[in-house]
Amino acid sequence: MKHKTCFHCGLDASKSGITFDDKPFCCNGCKTVYEIFSINDLSCYYDLQAAPGATPKEIEGKYDFLNNDAIAEKLFEFKDGDVRIITLYIPHIHCSSCIWILENLNKLLPNVSSSLVNFGEKTVRITYNGNKLSLKSLVDLLCRIGYEPYISLENYESGKKKIDRSIIYKLGLAGFAFGYVMFLSFPEYLQVEGIWLEKYKHVFRWLMFTFSVPVVFYAAQDYFISAYKGLRSKLLNIDVPIALGISVLFIRSTAEITLDIGTGFFDSLTGLVFFLLLGKYFQQKTYAFLSFERDYKSYFPIGITKISTNGEESSIQVYDIEKGDRLLIRNEELIPVDCILMTGRARIDYSFVTGESETVSKKSGDKLFAGGKQLNGVIEVEVLKSVEQSYLTQLWSNDVFKINKENAFTTLTNKISKHFTIAVLLIAAMATSFWLVYDASKALNVFTAVLIIACPCAIALSAPFTLGNLLRILGKKKFYLKNASVIEQLAKINTIIFDKTGTITANKSSKITYEGERLSKEEEELLKNTLRGSNHPLSRALYSMLDEHKIVTLNDYKEHLGKGIEATFNTHKIKVGSATFVGHDTLQASTNTAVHISTNNNYKGKFTFYNDYRKGLSKLFKTLKQDYDLAIISGDNDGEKDNLTKLLPTKTKLLFNQKPDDKLEYIKYHQSEGAKVLMVGDGLNDAGALAQSDVGIAISENVNVFSPACDAILDASKFNHLYNYIKASKSAIKIIKWSFVLSFFYNIIGLYFAVTGQLAPVIAAILMPLSSISIVVFTTIATNLLGRKLT
Repeated sequence: MKHKTCFHCGLDASKSGITFDDKPFCCNGCKTVYEIFSINDLSCYYDLQAAPGATPKEIEGKYDFLNNDAIAEKLFEFKDGDVRIITLYIPHIHCSSCIWILENLNKLLPNVSSSLVNFGEKTVRITYNGNKLSLKSLVDLLCRIGYEPYISLENYESGKKKIDRSIIYKLGLAGFAFGYVMFLSFPEYLQVEGIWLEKYKHVFRWLMFTFSVPVVFYAAQDYFISAYKGLRSKLLNIDVPIALGISVLFIRSTAEITLDIGTGFFDSLTGLVFFLLLGKYFQQKTYAFLSFERDYKSYFPIGITKISTNGEESSIQVYDIEKGDRLLIRNEELIPVDCILMTGRARIDYSFVTGESETVSKKSGDKLFAGGKQLNGVIEVEVLKSVEQSYLTQLWSNDVFKINKENAFTTLTNKISKHFTIAVLLIAAMATSFWLVYDASKALNVFTAVLIIACPCAIALSAPFTLGNLLRILGKKKFYLKNASVIEQLAKINTIIFDKTGTITANKSSKITYEGERLSKEEEELLKNTLRGSNHPLSRALYSMLDEHKIVTLNDYKEHLGKGIEATFNTHKIKVGSATFVGHDTLQASTNTAVHISTNNNYKGKFTFYNDYRKGLSKLFKTLKQDYDLAIISGDNDGEKDNLTKLLPTKTKLLFNQKPDDKLEYIKYHQSEGAKVLMVGDGLNDAGALAQSDVGIAISENVNVFSPACDAILDASKFNHLYNYIKASKSAIKIIKWSFVLSFFYNIIGLYFAVTGQLAPVIAAILMPLSSISIVVFTTIATNLLGRKLT
């Protein structure tokens, strides 16, 4: 009978007799999955890779426990109204087809709004309508299409993942076998003569074979699996030459002892696998260390206002929040913890969590989730549990908010690895052909040595280790980047645009004077409570200056970005903002930034701000001007134009009276002209501009108003070091390029000795992980030296 493979999973289907659409299947489960994909126009799943699926398992009744609400609650990452978010670990994720089908779950289940795969973690984060789709139904579908999740309540409750120790077991086995094979090889190495060797050499050889079998078929299996999957997808990954080298050594050695023509290369074979695994283990440990260090990035400077038992307000770091604390959440602020709404009117935007911008209203006593943004003035909440900043960092880095920006150096690494593998195979084939003619005894050693010595692992490690280490260093310098690719983008920028208020001005030290009609006690109280709900830099500065007043809950509150605030309390109405916004047409141009006040449609006066610019501003701009085009774009009037002209370098563009949309269009225009734009703003009015720019940096005054739109958060105290941080990103790219040069230099030297037959495979196996280690050491030392230059 002709051998047939299952169209879905690739297993033997010659005896099943199951066909559909002229395609063979090994079981009805695979046939059903194919039918599901076909009916829902998802059959292009099979175009990405041949037989990418897994045979679905019988799971009848297995997940009935998910119908228990108390159990399901522990698994949800977010639950509010009809929206549910859950992250599931799916062990079968292994290729591009898996990613594609799991990110298209909404075509199989219309009540799924989005699903995002983290390929490295083998997880999928699913957002769905919980009122129309149960968690059990969702999990059942995943099982039916061959992607059964691993669900363990113990893991979810402890927050720990199951530790994979398989590489330790494989490394231990390979090391044990390598030691014994070397010991058994000594008699022939030392050329011991006599009856003893003649009597026992075959026993020793077959013992070496016995020790090598589990090394090849268990310890080295990951290399074969990876190579097979790559070849099946018509891709040449870096494991192809390794698997080929191991196969050749094993087959040749087995043939030699079977035909009694030699002792084989079992010592080189077991040594090769041992040192390969040793290098892999080292890499994993280093990656884990970098990941641990990167977790400290989660402590970026989110400040929150805590209300004490006697009503006093104080700013604290978000990781100092404890269960039972009373917090003040202002307009446009993120809710950093799960909490209960105590006072105020909450209108929450959960787009930070769900990606959907539809707001939800909440009343006193309702539960609010971390990551929501308050959009209706000030509220007070009581904390249910302490903050998990890694969760806020995860939200900030969510793929929902990523713009399709180039990742040139990652692509460069992948291209080099791919072409390098092709080149290595060609060199190995040509060198082996030469030695078969010239000296056949060296051909096998040359072939295996070339395949091992020229592994491009070191090249592949250069970018992630350099960028990952610099990410950690910059975090310690209070410059917090969303991910490593931001460093690459920052190195490319040639135009820098700054907002004015709250960005280049220091609000805490601004002088404020009032001109106009005296405010009554009721009007001052209403003004104070209106400003209390705003996070605009001018509002915060003015709020701090005014006298203390009784805290009241406003009847209505609206903040119009770029214009001002309006609020009502009982019969009183107030407007705070620009002259036009409050209805005051002034013909006399103001020479300074001013906030105008009107109550009950009667103009009262204005608060004038005498700006105090950030320390080192003039020096920073003069340094930046040498390499970048600079511009300041502000929503304020041009009263500060003369001061800025004196303070800043010539030809610095100054634009005033710009609305948030004007800023966005200005950046878009420059990008259309080929500019790579860095936008530096306060994260509130500048959200659109930060999102449009190639890199958006939000300046933090220890407040909680950054948005997913920004790529980085810079602590205000480090503003004058911005040039050094941009320079460091360029230096990081140079380090990557130099590590590429070192890798090529190592490979050229190694290939010379391998091709000329002067390098044994076991020596090559030792040198290969050492080359990876040397690259990691080089990039770590270089980036640490770079970090020492930063202040």
